[in-house]
Amino acid sequence: MSTPKIDFEKLFTDIAAANKVWFNDLLNQQKSVSDNNSPGDVFLEMYKQFFDNTKTYLESQQKFYQSQLSLWQSFIEQEKDQALEEVKKPMDKRFSDPDWENNPFFAYLKQSYLNMSNNLVDFIAKSDMDAGTKERLKFFMCQYLDAISPSNFAMTNPEVIKTVVESNGMSLVDGMKNMMEDVQNGYMSMTDETLFEVGKNLAITNGKVIFKNELIELIQYAPTTAKVHKVPLLVVPPCINKYYILDLQQSNSLVKYLVEEGYTVYLISWKSADKTISKFHWEEYANLGVIKALDVVRKISGVQKINTLGYCIGGIILTTAYLLLQHRKLDWINSMGHMTVMLDHGDPGDIKYFLDRDLLELREAQKHAGGVMSGRIISQTFSALRANELIWNYWITKYLMGKTPQAFDILYWNNDAVDLPVLMHAFLLKRLYINNELISGKLVIDGVTMDLNKITCPVYLFAAQKDHIVPWHSAYMTTKYVKNSDVRFVLGASGHTAGVVNPVSSDKRNYWVNDKIAKTADEWFKTAKEIPGSWWKDFSGWLVHLSGTKIAAPKTLGNKEFAPLVDAPGEYVKAKAMPIAEAHHV
Repeated sequence: MSTPKIDFEKLFTDIAAANKVWFNDLLNQQKSVSDNNSPGDVFLEMYKQFFDNTKTYLESQQKFYQSQLSLWQSFIEQEKDQALEEVKKPMDKRFSDPDWENNPFFAYLKQSYLNMSNNLVDFIAKSDMDAGTKERLKFFMCQYLDAISPSNFAMTNPEVIKTVVESNGMSLVDGMKNMMEDVQNGYMSMTDETLFEVGKNLAITNGKVIFKNELIELIQYAPTTAKVHKVPLLVVPPCINKYYILDLQQSNSLVKYLVEEGYTVYLISWKSADKTISKFHWEEYANLGVIKALDVVRKISGVQKINTLGYCIGGIILTTAYLLLQHRKLDWINSMGHMTVMLDHGDPGDIKYFLDRDLLELREAQKHAGGVMSGRIISQTFSALRANELIWNYWITKYLMGKTPQAFDILYWNNDAVDLPVLMHAFLLKRLYINNELISGKLVIDGVTMDLNKITCPVYLFAAQKDHIVPWHSAYMTTKYVKNSDVRFVLGASGHTAGVVNPVSSDKRNYWVNDKIAKTADEWFKTAKEIPGSWWKDFSGWLVHLSGTKIAAPKTLGNKEFAPLVDAPGEYVKAKAMPIAEAHHV
């Protein structure tokens, strides 16, 4: 008796038609219980539009089913045929274990997952929706697909299964211990935090806190050279992170490098928000932070104009402080350096998908009472932008395999969160990220309209090629607005943090330079010269010409008016962020 021949094309068409009927029923049920435009509704509307385009839908479904059938046949036959190879992606770190290829079951599981992922993303691409909605849907669809990867579950990850067998189940026990510790701490640690301590093996460059107010501690670092440049340098870190990313260990400290190059370095250490500063606005950060620090540095050094260097949001605060000083006829800033700073938020990268306007309005409604925005939430948002690397990777190794993460100072710093006043956070999101007011001439701070065209000092701009927080093309846009300045733009390798922390001691990676500022970032890059090693050398070479003659290094720090208070790193940097629930009630 011969086996009847199956008309697969008709079979797939019938299945697709049945799916469409089922979906229409689901859509009608959803409409009866929903009266708002929730993300779920947007996804349903996308699928409705896709189903309505019958030809496109049938073609897509048939391609998907045929691919799945090929995978299943490959699994049954235990061989890698051409159909299996066609749906393979380039090497994915989630599936690096050999069994994802060699074991027929896991090979099928992986390829089926990747095939389904491609199909769902293709649904979005072919839907009849505007480009902005498509981008947002694709982002959150990818977040969902990352979460349901078979590598994230113990019973469908061959490496986890082998670890359980080899450890006689102890890996699961250790994984549960790791999870319970993180639950108690209120966050997922990414490194062995017992190996690090601020003031002992982090932030240990020699210096003194020579000024303190309710918002900042100002650190002056001790010289290590017989002579120093006359013009000092003030460093302004981001207020949503601890400053010691710029002073990690002795081998990768930017502060230590600058001191050894003969610069007198001062640095702002921001206070993590509590009830004493819960009503602070951007104005306080500019006035009590940057401008007050500049005033102190001028009085200690006797120099009228100070070189400055801002990192991330610290660079934005520095820029607004510069414009406030200009309005007040106070010419205090000699030069301004930016490290991964974005003044034009027209394209802020993937972070734009988390700018929930409704949530922002809710925070705005709390203005009359102030409040604290948990640094944990901010940190979690940034981690979600690279979920596979910064969330699921640690979920697998720590919880499913019971391993203790390797020691890594940058990841320790990444978890050492800083709380922010709600008013400051709301200003940052709405006025800068959503409304992009800094470059439109609509932003008013302390009664002064911010006009970037009024920046006249030399400006150094550093961006990182793989930065997911400040896209380098957006950082380059600053060149468009500081037309009256002598501008240098430098592009480094790696991301937002590792791109900045690229010590000369190891001289790894590379950076690109181009003395000519082009109209666009891509035009600039086309003729840029690639240079091996650390960009720190380029910055020092630029700064040295703006730092005056060399003078004898001071034997003591501070002066009579600003006597040293405590040793660096000070007290503010040691404060821990509040638990999320506690921060909401401040």
